[in-house]
Amino acid sequence: MTRKSGLGRGLDALLSSQDIFDAEAPGFFLCPIEKIRPNPMQPRHKVRDEALDGLAASIKAKGILQPLVVTEEDGFYQIIAGERRWRAAQKAGLKKVPVVLRDADAGEALELALIENIQRENLNPVEEALAYQHFFQDLGLNQSQIAARVGKDRSTIANMLRLLNLPGEILEDIAEERITAGHAKAILMLEGKSLKMRLRDEIIKRDLSVRQAEELARKLKEAGAKKAAKRRKDPDMEHLCRELSRIVGARVNIVAGKRGGKLEIRCRNRQELERLIELLKGLED
Repeated sequence: MTRKSGLGRGLDALLSSQDIFDAEAPGFFLCPIEKIRPNPMQPRHKVRDEALDGLAASIKAKGILQPLVVTEEDGFYQIIAGERRWRAAQKAGLKKVPVVLRDADAGEALELALIENIQRENLNPVEEALAYQHFFQDLGLNQSQIAARVGKDRSTIANMLRLLNLPGEILEDIAEERITAGHAKAILMLEGKSLKMRLRDEIIKRDLSVRQAEELARKLKEAGAKKAAKRRKDPDMEHLCRELSRIVGARVNIVAGKRGGKLEIRCRNRQELERLIELLKGLED
């Protein structure tokens, strides 16, 4: 098979229809299923049993219509494209599967596997984000280069990668389809895990739409900003706290409110409290 360039254009740029379907094409053969190994960098982490069962039933009835794409490594054949077909073929009881052998180094094999999964395998958003992360970390590509490889906008790549900043529990929710990527973007509007988890809980409990989740995220963000503003003290108030702390010999905090405020004096033990009481009594004299 003549080697072709143009990894950025996907599998169609690497394997023509003739390569895929012509059994006489060089590199095409029936491979014993036990000689095939999955790709360790496979971005798909979970395959639903019902989907695999449906594909297995189709393979049992019609056979594999499109060969797997593999590369040879240590006497075995590592899958570049078609892992779901390989797993379904095992379920269907096939002993051999059609494969197309590609001469690809580790970097090319990884890129092809990622492109094949992103373009053909209907990954969930977390798996897709992890695939882009592989492009970034393992292949050294920036967001614009990744976008060119998979035929998507750079902003789409950036938004998908941002999902990986979410807590693991929320990523699991996305993978299990309890919440959508749209809900996840609303959650990303918030700072801190506790607020993120609070919004996540509300989305699931109340079955919120994406628009409702965004509105609640804005309210939680505003409430958090108000609390933070209350916690911040102006320089004059901080000076008063320091002066009072020096006079009474204990930590002092002034809490301002809408109507006045309150003075808090922290005593570490009973002795400090008794000393403070004696001090205050002395002020009466």
